[in-house]
Amino acid sequence: MTGNIIRQTIIMLILIITGVICSKTGMISEKANKELSRFMLQVVNPVLIFMSYQTDFHRELVRNLLTAFGLSVLAFGVMIPLAYILVRRKPDRETEIERFSSIYSNCGFMGIPLVNAMFGMEGVFYLTAFITVFNVVVWTHGVILMTGERDFRQVVKVFYSPTILSIVLGMLTFFLQIRLPEIPSAALNYIKELNTPMAMIVSGVTMAGTDVKSLIRKGGVYRTCAMKLLILPLIVTGVITLIGADPKVSATVIVAAAAPPATMCTLFSLRYGKNSLYASEIFTAGTILSVLTLPIITIINEYLSKMRI
Repeated sequence: MTGNIIRQTIIMLILIITGVICSKTGMISEKANKELSRFMLQVVNPVLIFMSYQTDFHRELVRNLLTAFGLSVLAFGVMIPLAYILVRRKPDRETEIERFSSIYSNCGFMGIPLVNAMFGMEGVFYLTAFITVFNVVVWTHGVILMTGERDFRQVVKVFYSPTILSIVLGMLTFFLQIRLPEIPSAALNYIKELNTPMAMIVSGVTMAGTDVKSLIRKGGVYRTCAMKLLILPLIVTGVITLIGADPKVSATVIVAAAAPPATMCTLFSLRYGKNSLYASEIFTAGTILSVLTLPIITIINEYLSKMRI
């Protein structure tokens, strides 16, 4: 498993570099990248999630999916309070951005390709649990964190998103064992295969707009990345290992939690008047550093799992 994730992170790094080159040479503009990102979030990701449910019904899959939901809730239950404890509020800090980036991961863009490489569509099937919990928590707690206002009306909007709709439709087809005909299934399979290359190229184009020299001089970026990529994932790994769930389910939730900072932080910063440049710098540094940290977290998870056995 560790070998797979190292191989996949190197592939993803090459794709990210391709995106950077496309941006620097003017092949993909900032406006075009936003449209590609929208296409990814509203079409490609939902199709991939939906297709993960086009599988035969097994009680073990259902049990593991429920376990994945429980572990996902547990992961956020661990990360949120720890982020408040460890990321202290200080006058010279962008506290909200640092806490948000420490808690919320790029579980869709980065998590899906990684889990797909590790466990195939079964892993994506379990990952939908984490993505569902992520969407509910980020549009409630995440909004409260960034705005200081408790507006739970945002939760209703979550259930109209293409991602959640694809999960609901996917579950219906799974439990009712409704399988798509061959031709529509083949067409959607072509779309789902766009996920990894497009997600990484979009990330690369986004990262290309960051001032690397400015980023290097900001200690807060490294502090937040250490929190997001190492400290919190290691604690989550320890807690989940103690529970002793199915190894595939545990590894899927851990990888999703250990993925680099969410692009959602930059989007929320733009929407709610926060420092979007700083959020983008954390995203860039976190994405690059995750190439090193994700294999480390995976190795530690494997080691702890073997010790428990």
